[in-house]
Order: sequence, then structure tokens, then C-alpha cells
Amino acid sequence: MTIRVRRVAAACALGAALTACGAPSAPHASRPAPSAPTAAVSRPPTLAPGPAGLTPVFKNGPRADGKTVALTFDADMTADEGPRAAKGEHFDNPQLIATLRTLKVPATVFMTGRWADEYPAEARSIGRDPQFEIANHSYSHYAFTGDCYGLPTVAPDRMKADVERAYTAFKKAGVPNAMPYFRFPGGCYDRQALKTLSAVGVTAVQWDVVSGDAFATDSDAVAQQVLEGVKPGSVVVMHCTRSAAPATERAVRMIVPELRKKGYRFVKVSELIGATGRHR
Repeated sequence: MTIRVRRVAAACALGAALTACGAPSAPHASRPAPSAPTAAVSRPPTLAPGPAGLTPVFKNGPRADGKTVALTFDADMTADEGPRAAKGEHFDNPQLIATLRTLKVPATVFMTGRWADEYPAEARSIGRDPQFEIANHSYSHYAFTGDCYGLPTVAPDRMKADVERAYTAFKKAGVPNAMPYFRFPGGCYDRQALKTLSAVGVTAVQWDVVSGDAFATDSDAVAQQVLEGVKPGSVVVMHCTRSAAPATERAVRMIVPELRKKGYRFVKVSELIGATGRHR
């Protein structure tokens, strides 16, 4: 999702092997140890479909459920930007991911399938790190409506395939468990898009705080805009592309300590969605 603005959880798996203890004196055959129960795989939280079965849209978590905030990063790359990458343009931002790791900030990365194709090792590294979760930002980064920041558009009969193609790209890159969350390119959607994507079973994730990092070079202004906009349960939209958001990493280094001073706890989008479901 690239838009312009003027301003800018460690769980140990229980797997103790049971061993025979105090063998009887009579030469009976030992009984095999019982198998440990297999832990049920928990499914990520999603929202129930909207009216008429439309894809549900999530913008922020509960305001009265403690000071939590989700930083989200769009890893944008459109289907036709391959030649620009071949010439040396960087659509990734490894320093940003390294900073988030150093600061121990959980985050959700909304990734396009084309980005995963271009940077499979990075996609795999992010996707296998429990600090992060990868969600779907389409394959092509083409708009799902007309008149969306000049983006090319996806035909209605290709929308479902475009989203599914992104999940295929994640799997090919080695991402084990991409989340059932989708962010519309440009944040643009309408009733037709929500209806078309209902068959995919995703929750559409928007935001309530625009960082203003797209094409920005002033990291102070980006940080200020985020700090002024965040409320309990907020979802902040930022970007993970060096070429289109060069100030983001520096802004994050300012945003994180300031929000922690204010008592905020950083969470992934899945935690906010789960909290929202409990409050309904």
C-alpha cells in the first residue's frame, strides 16, 4: 500500500517422552510408552463476514483494552517493477527489519507476491521469525478499484486469483504460515471487491494512523505524525521499501521508545483482531 500524504508472544511445546520405570521382576514384555498428545494447531483470529457475507474490514483494535499498538509495514512491489529492480532499485529494507529485531518490536508485514518473488530469502527470514507475521498485500499491487493513486487496476474476475497467487508466492519462498489477512493496494476497496474476495476467507486490514512515510525524507515529521495519531488499539501503516520510504527506519527508532515511555505495548495485527473478536 503506497499512499501520499502532506504530513506527514515464547511458548514451549510440551513433548516430554514417557519412559518405563520400575520394571517388574517377572519377565513380562514391557508395554510401549503412551504417545504424547498432539497439540492442536491454533488458527489465526479473523473477523466474521460482514453483511451479505462481505469480506470483513478491520481498522483498529479495542480502545479500552490497554495501550496496545500494531506497527504494520507494506512490502510493496508491483508486477511491472522487475526491470527497475534489475537496474538496482531497492524495494526491500533489511535495515528496517534488523532495527525491529533489535528493538524487539513485533510487527505485521503486508507483502506482495511480487516482492516475495524478488526477495525470497528475506521473505523466508521474516516469515519464519516468530516476532513477525506475513499477511497478503496482493500479488501485483494493482488496485482493486478504479482511480486509486494512479495504480493499474485488477479486473474483478482476476481479484481472487491475484490474492491466491500471492499466497502461492509466499509458500514458494518458504514462508510457512502466511496470515489470512489482506490489505488492499492503496487501501482502495468497494463493495464489489469485498464481495469478490469473500470466497478467499480473509479479513481485510486497513488502519487508523497514516505514518506519511511514503516518499517522505523527513524522519522527524514521520515520527511526529505517528506519535500524534496513535491511540490504544491503533494500527499504523508504514512501508518496508527503501526506494519509496527511505525515512521509515530512522522514524521507527524515534517512535518506538517514545510510545514505550507512554506505556504502549507493541503487538501484531493478529492480537488486535483476536481482542476485537472477544469484545463482540
